[in-house]
Amino acid sequence: MNKFTLGIEEEFQILDSEAYTLRSHMSKILEGGKVFLKERIKEEMHQAVIEMGTNICENINQARDEVSYLRQQVIELAAKEGLKVGAAGTHPFSNWSDQPITPNPRYDELIAEMKDVARSNLIFGLHVHVGIPSREEGLQIMNIARYFLPHLYALSTNSPFWEGRDTGFKSFRSKIFDKFPRTGIPPYFASVAEYDKFVDILVKTRCIDNGKKIWWDIRLHPFYPTVEFRICDMVMTVDEVVCIAALMQCIIAKLHKLHQKNQSFRSYRRVLINENKWRAARWGIEAKLIDFGKEEEVPFETLIHELLDFVEDVVDELGCRTEVNYVYQMLEQGSGADRQLKVYEDTKDLKEVVKYIVEETGKGL
Repeated sequence: MNKFTLGIEEEFQILDSEAYTLRSHMSKILEGGKVFLKERIKEEMHQAVIEMGTNICENINQARDEVSYLRQQVIELAAKEGLKVGAAGTHPFSNWSDQPITPNPRYDELIAEMKDVARSNLIFGLHVHVGIPSREEGLQIMNIARYFLPHLYALSTNSPFWEGRDTGFKSFRSKIFDKFPRTGIPPYFASVAEYDKFVDILVKTRCIDNGKKIWWDIRLHPFYPTVEFRICDMVMTVDEVVCIAALMQCIIAKLHKLHQKNQSFRSYRRVLINENKWRAARWGIEAKLIDFGKEEEVPFETLIHELLDFVEDVVDELGCRTEVNYVYQMLEQGSGADRQLKVYEDTKDLKEVVKYIVEETGKGL
């Protein structure tokens, strides 16, 4: 089972220590970190965002160590500059139009093409790569794994506020990202040849220069032998990151197992999966999602138990039972969005919400 390696990328907010607003000091932190973190620390388009990416991890324990280490490093590097670090899908009150853009030809090009759609894309995500045996199988697995995206997304919801308002959504981040082209749940592809032809047409007609500009919620990575889950909000704690990554790894391993036995899980149409994604964005883990088999609405918790039953036979093979079982705690304590909203309800102060995010980001390190 060791081929389902993991790689985790987290996008962090760099914050002012006093006002808890976003601060554009990424370049200072980058300089400090480049020496010993090398490729694991990266700039993003907005200067208040910094991305940390793990090395390739053989299993979930290694992934936990890496994520913890990188969080520790980014928090220390920021502290040296008198700054804080936060993990959430959006900043509760900072305004995107105040945020400087990182000087870089790639970003200049994006902004020249997309204008305010790119400039306003001040959002923070969690991306998880899971190793796959081959691209052909990776594509078949991706087609089916799409069904589980809303489940994973609901667990990760952590962006209820935008520019100082309670949006009414548990994840407003995806609503902002929806303005980009080539986002959302991908369509079904019958083969790698069909998929490659689609990418080739986009490159040939200058829609994109390479497959990385396809920003779907799950994608066959254009350069690595991985399926990359991109749907999740940036989550607050290491425990949440590791739990969600373990579930993703289990889903891929289980679908591979079925594939080996010539069995399958039903593939559903994108328009149906989109209904569940919308509900997950709006209500998070309090959502009722649609069970397409039964054709009825069911509480999110019911579907999560079904998902756990589905992956039960690979959990121990992957050695991630503790991590997967953390789901029960997440259901109990609420997603990041639920906890942010609770702090706001108690304090009526968005600055207190950001303080809470900062505390949770370093929790258990």
